[in-house]
Amino acid sequence: MNAPALVLIAHGTRSTKGVALIARLAEAVTGELAASSPGGARTPCVRTAFVDVLGPSPAEVLRDLAERGSEAVAVPAFLASGYHVYHDVPRAVAESGHPGVVVTPAMGPDPALARVQHLRLVAVGWRPGDEVVFAAAGSSDARARADVRRAAGLLGARLGVEPTVGYIATGAPTVGDSVAALRVSGGKRVFVASYLLSHGLFQQRLSEAEADGVAAPIGVHRSVVGLIAERYRSAVHELDRTHAR
Repeated sequence: MNAPALVLIAHGTRSTKGVALIARLAEAVTGELAASSPGGARTPCVRTAFVDVLGPSPAEVLRDLAERGSEAVAVPAFLASGYHVYHDVPRAVAESGHPGVVVTPAMGPDPALARVQHLRLVAVGWRPGDEVVFAAAGSSDARARADVRRAAGLLGARLGVEPTVGYIATGAPTVGDSVAALRVSGGKRVFVASYLLSHGLFQQRLSEAEADGVAAPIGVHRSVVGLIAERYRSAVHELDRTHAR
């Protein structure tokens, strides 16, 4: 029996770097799952889908997999769970008519992502005692904002300093305002921890915050790849338990 397919669902983007990152992430996850499957047994195909801007859509990918008779595990490649995760993804599953889909929790927040953010900060010169602004895209969804605060707490637990949350596009305070406030209050060096997956317009905006250093986005890292692979394995176990009933 073939392994359930893994559908990596991301937000669409016009950034070629963003699209390329999702492709690289899918390729890396494929390699991770193949390496953990002795003899290549039950190694899944990994497909990508986008909820906005470009295709294929999750419904299209899942419909194709249903026609092929393949079960599917959908992993939302989002760092926080807002409208797309709670509404767009379930709607796409329903529209696809696929009878055998398990949707995992979104990628974030998770300690694995905080680990990568820590590494990115150190790479641009952050040292213990420096202030940190946790830069997230922002959302009008209260659940997504709560996830961002949880993610900031996870990073803070690693750094030993509580980050100040700043938003890039939606929400207040902005990243720039947060950096400025920290400078006024203490005069310490201030660094920006990017809670973004890839380079693009939002990451470019972080350079305008006048921080002492801006960390690179999370990107493709073995911790991120391992996180997605673990989401997939847990969902496959759920499917296996369903079959055993």
